[in-house]
This record gives sequence, C-alpha cells and structure tokens, in this order.
Amino acid sequence: MWTILVRIILRYRLTIIIVISLLTAFMAYKALNVKMSYELAKMLPANDSANVEYETFKTRFGEDGNIFAVGIKNDKIFEYKQFCAVYQLCEDIRKLESVEELVSITRMLNIVKNDSTKKFDFISVVQNMPKDQAEVDSLKNVILSLPFYRGLVYNEKTQVYLIGITLDRKKINDKSREKLIFKIKDLVDNYKLKTQSEVHFSGLPYIRTQTSLMIEKELKLFIIASLLISALIMILFFRSSKIVFSSMILVALSIIWTLGIISLFGFKITILTGIIPSLLTIIAIENCIYLINKYHWEYKNHGNKVKALSQVVRRIGFATLMTNATTATGFATFIFTSNAILREFGIVASLNVMIAFIMSLVLVPIIFSYLKPPSEKQIKHLENRKVNFIIEKIIHLIFNKRGLIYTVCIIFIGVCIYGLTLMKTSGKLVDDLKADDPIYTDLKFFEKNFSGVMPFEISIDTKKNNGVMKLSTIRKIDELQQELAKYPILSKPMSLAELIKFSRQSFYNGDSIEYSMPNDMEKDFILSYMPSKIKGKKNILKSFMDSTKRYTRISVQMADVGTKEMNLIYKHLRPKIDSIFNPEKYKVVITGNSVVYTKGTDFLINNLLESVLFGIIIISLLIALVFSSYRMVIIAMICNLIPLLSTAAIMGFGHIPVKPSTLIVFSVALGISIDNAILFLSKYRHELKLRNGEIKISIINALNETGISMIYSSIVLVLGFGVFIFSDFGGTQALGMLISLTLFMALFFNIIVLPSLILSLDSIVTTKAFKEQPIIDIFDESDDDSEEEINLDNIKEEETK
Repeated sequence: MWTILVRIILRYRLTIIIVISLLTAFMAYKALNVKMSYELAKMLPANDSANVEYETFKTRFGEDGNIFAVGIKNDKIFEYKQFCAVYQLCEDIRKLESVEELVSITRMLNIVKNDSTKKFDFISVVQNMPKDQAEVDSLKNVILSLPFYRGLVYNEKTQVYLIGITLDRKKINDKSREKLIFKIKDLVDNYKLKTQSEVHFSGLPYIRTQTSLMIEKELKLFIIASLLISALIMILFFRSSKIVFSSMILVALSIIWTLGIISLFGFKITILTGIIPSLLTIIAIENCIYLINKYHWEYKNHGNKVKALSQVVRRIGFATLMTNATTATGFATFIFTSNAILREFGIVASLNVMIAFIMSLVLVPIIFSYLKPPSEKQIKHLENRKVNFIIEKIIHLIFNKRGLIYTVCIIFIGVCIYGLTLMKTSGKLVDDLKADDPIYTDLKFFEKNFSGVMPFEISIDTKKNNGVMKLSTIRKIDELQQELAKYPILSKPMSLAELIKFSRQSFYNGDSIEYSMPNDMEKDFILSYMPSKIKGKKNILKSFMDSTKRYTRISVQMADVGTKEMNLIYKHLRPKIDSIFNPEKYKVVITGNSVVYTKGTDFLINNLLESVLFGIIIISLLIALVFSSYRMVIIAMICNLIPLLSTAAIMGFGHIPVKPSTLIVFSVALGISIDNAILFLSKYRHELKLRNGEIKISIINALNETGISMIYSSIVLVLGFGVFIFSDFGGTQALGMLISLTLFMALFFNIIVLPSLILSLDSIVTTKAFKEQPIIDIFDESDDDSEEEINLDNIKEEETK
C-alpha cells in the first residue's frame, strides 16, 4: 500500500501540487467569509427541560439578556449642569437605532392617581430639560421619594446611578451589535470627559461584544505567534532556511484549510474554534519534524535522495497515521457531546488534524524532491551531543535507579491524589477573564452597588386567567420576595408586588411611607385604579404579566456566581417556593440567563467527563491494533493517565476551576501524549525481533532511536501550547499551561517510567502476544533492496554518486 502511495506521490508530484493549490485557493476563498460568533453559547440541549422553560419564558416576556448597563458614580449629579448632562446623554442614547427603551434618574415613570378617570396615569418624572437648579431640586425630591427605583436605578448610599438600556433583541446576536455598543460607549465617554464622572459598563450585550472582539484579536495574535515559534523551532533543529520555508508552507496550508473548513461547514469563530489554527500549526510542525528527521536519517545511511524520500513514506507512513489518529481521537470525543460549540470544535479540529497529516505525508516528499540533497551541515542535528547525553543519562537511570524512579512516582501520585480532592467547579459567565480585566472589574462594580447585572427570573403560572391580579397571589409574590432578600447576591426584585406597593404610594398622593402592600380594605380601591388592558409604551404592567393576566414574573439581577453557589440557592429556594405557592395551584419556575448558564455548565462538565472516558476507550482500542498484548496496552495507558492526574492536581493546588475550557485539556493531552508511547513500544517490539527477545538491548536501541524524536516533539508541543499562556482569557491561558505541563509529564513517564516498568515486569508484559505480528505494524524496517525499486525517470538525481 505505502509503496504504491509513494510511487503516485513522486511520479505525479506536479499534478498533486496543482490539485492541492486549487483546493487551497477554494479554501482560502471560503476562509475570507468566516464569521465571528455573536450569540451567547448554548450549553444545554434544545429539549432539556431548563432550556425549554427558558425559551418559553422569553416567548412570553421577551429577552432577559438585552440590557446594556452604564454605571455613573457622581456625588454632584443633582447639580444643574451635571443633571442636564445626564439628561442629554440619555436623550442621545434613546435616539440611536435599535435602542428600544432606557431607564435612568432622568427617565423613569411615576404612577399618578387621576381622580377624574379613577385610574392611575403613568407619567415621566422628567419630561423636559430642566431650566434651573430649583427645578432640578424639585425633581430630586420626587426621584428620591420613589422606593420602587431605589436599589435599581440609584444607590443613594454610594452615589451611584444606573442607566439601563434595552436593546433590540434582533440586533444583539449579529455584528451590528458592535457598532451600537461603541456608539453608546462613545457618548458615555464624552459625558465622562465633560463631567469628570466615574463610569462603568456591563450587561450581557456589552460583555459578549467585548469578548467577541478579544477572540478575534487573539485569533490573529496566536496565528502569528505560532508561526514565529514554529519558524524558530525549525531553525534551531535544522539550521536551514529552505527547510524552514518548506515547513511554513505546510503550516500556512493547515491554517487556510482550518478557516476554510469552519466557513464551509457553516460554523463560526468561537473561543474554542478560534484556537484551532494555532493548534494545527503546532501539529503540522510536529509532523514536519518527524518526517524530515526520518528523511535525513535515511539519506545519511545510503546517500540516495529519492530512495530516502520513498522510505519516509513506506517506513513511517503508518506511524504518522497512528500518531495523528490518536491526536484526532482526542479532539473527536467532543463530537459526541450535546453542546454545539464543543461539537463544532471536535469536528473541525479532528478533521483538520487528519488533513494536516495527509498534507505533510504528501507534500514533504514532493517539496524535498525538488530541493538539493541535504548537506552534512543539515544532517548534523542527528548527532546532537546534548540530546544524546540526556538519552544516556535516562538509560542509566532506567537500569540502575529504578527503585528511586518508583519511589518518586509513588510520592508524586500521592500528592496528585490529594490535589485532586481540592478541585472545584465553576460556572461564572466571566470566569475566563483575568481579575484585572476592565470587563471583570466593571462587573464587580455593579455587583457592589446593585448586586449584579446577571438575569435571574422566577416565572409564576397561576393556571387561570386574571389569576395574577388576585391580592392573595400578589401577597405570595411579596412573601417570596422577602425570602429572596435574604440572599446578598440578589438585587432588589421587580415584580407585580412592587408595582402594587408603588400604586398604594400613589393612591396616597405619593407619600413614600405608604409604599407597602394594601390591606383587605384598600385592595379593591387600589386594584380598581389599575389599567384594565396591558398596552402602551408607558404601561409598566406589560413588563410583569402577559395579556391574559395568567402569568407573571419576579425579575432579579444577581452577581456572577459559580455552579456551587447557584445550586445552593436553588436547593434552598425551591422548598420555600413550594411552601408559599401550592404546586397544585401554581407552577413556579426558576429560570433566567444566569440559571440556564450555570445548569448548562454542570451539564457540559458531565458530558466532558464522559468524553474523556470515551477517548480513553477509543485510544486504547487504537493502541490494541498496534500491540496485540492487552497487558502492554494497560501499561502504556497507565503511563499516560498519570500525567492527566497531575494536571487535575495542578488545577486543585492552583485553584484553577473545573470548567469547559479546562476540561478539554484531558482529552486533547491524552490524544497527543500517547504518540510517544506508541513510537517507543513499536520500535521496542521491532528490536525484540531483531535481538531474539533480548529485552535490555531492545530497550536501549529503542530509546537511542526514538528518544530524540520524543524529546524534540515534546519541546515543539510544549512551546507551541505555551503560546496560549499569553491569552487574555483565563480559560485559554489555563489550557496552554495545563496541556504544556501534561505533555512534559507525559514525556517523563513515556521515556523513563514506561521502559522501567517493562524491565521490572519483564516477561509479564513482554508476552508472546506482544512479540507476534500485530494487526498494524508501525515500523516496517525490511530491507528495501529486496523490494521493488520505484521507477522515477522524471526525477533526476542531483547528488553525485
């Protein structure tokens, strides 16, 4: 098979180059159309009960995550010029297209009793730009006398004032959102300069816009950084500009195809798919190093360029296939999760890993067939004294210090198990941001002054029309609100109960002391003043109930808490709700963006744990194709699972939470790290055949040949993944650090512990089954002189024989 393949590659090399060029041109065209994702990540399946309830809530009451919050800290805001500046700012923002509504101290509704109509009128407190300080003072008295807005629009103690901007829900999920957000931000920044006020920005539209821009920026940055690191690695290893340039061609092709595949499949750039081009750069360079290294090794042995190129494909074609297949498997495990973003990541990454393998296997022989044979200087790296010295020391340790190796391993595993117990989960929306990021610090500002901006909703179904207008229902809502008030992370609620209290205050001519629930004698009078129909922009009722008056809501803003805190709130709150609202008469659902997000995180973590287990099974089966002995498969997997245990321990000791962006480390790292075990064991088995079953000599020879490649490839991978440490996203940063550390630990276990275990267990693992011909033989080191020579008349030898 591989002989036929290499004949086709080298004989039809020009045709292959043209075909690949045309396909790459098409992929480049598709890559130009790749789009960023502006939608909030959906982590729950569409048919999940929590997701169904949330979508039903949005259909009934509208989007709960479309408010852009602006916070202003200004203790002079009720001075005439300052107040006028805020008024003008709010008016300018309201005029912007796609701004549906705005609430602030200059734009709030008051409920006024109309004695002539016997109804409440909803009237703006500030109807025009005030004319003087006296008018501002009068407005201040009215504003501060409305408890309904206290804790929602202003914090009197800290002198912080909020502008809540409701955006068109159709615009918050596409690119036009960026222009709108920045127009608002520019207006606020101009206000800041004019008034010398302290301003802060938050809310889901703002957070999502800023993170999307960060992802787009990092996509370009990581591609450039990966290219530079790859070029530097190739220069250090091979010291040849031609080899560097050839490798960069393959890297560029991998990047173009990755972006093209994303666009071709109709996917978008997310925080996960955005790192794939950099990942593929690392993997493509690893393939190049492995193939070029083998080419130089073969050429050094016999000095025939064409024969050396053909032997690269024939002898290690299956080796590169298997190593890339295990890497692709690590990514492919995400395809079987129920999360769209992870599924897309798995599809694109696994598919492009195999495309990168095909490109490398085909183009490396073709490119080097056009180049001059390697010079003595270019193959000098095969005799790297420093690396050979390291291999010698490793062999000495394995044969003379195995007791020390096992002692260190046992202590290490014990420490790792303890670190594992310290792991914690997290489901915070901005958990991937650094603590000093402006988005994070602004969010903390709102949590300090308004208890947060994350939507937390309670939907109440009275199961009968007009059920929400019964005083008994309203009192139950107020009773539930008293329970909510016990949680510091929850803001003051907005509900029909608060509106009824507001109405009672208005019924008694605006006296703030009367802001309370009506008694049995007052209820009929006050409720009779409420509008009979829910319509009109200035009718507050439509925010709290549907047109049938069967459904109502309690809207709360909350701090960005993790899954543990959210689950505790749910656990404590659910029994309280059921004790207040009889489940037989009412259906009460806890929902909202923050609730769905944390539930989605829990669901995703469970899915990812399953994908890790699935990956272990699939990779074990792939290894079983290479090694017929199940005992050797177990030993190989143990040596590559312990590094994953060390990663979990690092997360525990380093207080790195378990979340989707860190959990993917385990599957990805396992798929990559197992490659070294496959290469070493394959070479070890081959040496056993040549050395008549002599285990010690076979291990030494296997380490001498594969050890250099194991060290080189690990250096490439560690440096490559190290690029992500410079990310502004904590999750991506942790991904780079954890995978780099995992691969480093995997190198230690594969190059030291694995050979030590084989020596110690001797005949237990080196069984007859292991020595027998496997389903797939990776190292085909048969004598090529006996094989059919490849007739390549169109390739002229450029070296002198």
